[in-house]
Amino acid sequence: MPAYERIVILTGAGLSAESGLSTFRDKDGIWNKYRLEDVATPEAFARDPEGVLEFYNARRKSNAGVKANAAHEALARLEKDHPAEVLTVTQNIDPLHEMAGTRRLIHMHGEILKALCAHCGAKEPWQDDLTTDLVCQVCNRAGGMRPDVVWFGEMPYRMEEIYEALAACDLFISIGTSGTVYPAAGFVMEARSAGAHTVELNLEPSEGASLFAEAIHGPATEVVPAYVDKLLSA
Repeated sequence: MPAYERIVILTGAGLSAESGLSTFRDKDGIWNKYRLEDVATPEAFARDPEGVLEFYNARRKSNAGVKANAAHEALARLEKDHPAEVLTVTQNIDPLHEMAGTRRLIHMHGEILKALCAHCGAKEPWQDDLTTDLVCQVCNRAGGMRPDVVWFGEMPYRMEEIYEALAACDLFISIGTSGTVYPAAGFVMEARSAGAHTVELNLEPSEGASLFAEAIHGPATEVVPAYVDKLLSA
């Protein structure tokens, strides 16, 4: 195995599924139970803020007591022990990467345990329910406190930084993603254009599985630690 110097890892809902968190696009996923247009757009928040906040309050409660699994822990170990520069980009809004010990991390879709003021853009850590009568501590306006989660129609966070990392990487690993949500679904092509080796680690082939040079399919808690062991022993 080559001696990689710059590794970019993309993670999706399949990584956290074995910790007990629901995925979004599987047959039993969240988007088969809710219309994303009703709960995950700026327009939905403007139309029905109470309903949107109720949806995300439930998502926040679902994180209570959830623990990082062996796949999260393996990725944290890779960052700590591999000589390469390792960047993890996650589509997940849960805190499991941090709980496992990952430090160089981008939450491109935001974080469920943070609140964002729609009026002024201020952010703060948030564990409790969000309600429409909450007042922002920065701008002192009520009615704008929402989860710091990127909704459909909004730009994911830190995209310039992500694309710079993809353009410089020599190994790109995609883990637990459906391969259907852009811009993340296009990351493999960005990495390929940079000459990187591309790997999919997924429970089953994603929509973009054929774009990867290497694909290993199985439960994340099995295939991710095994692949990390291989990288660390190279």
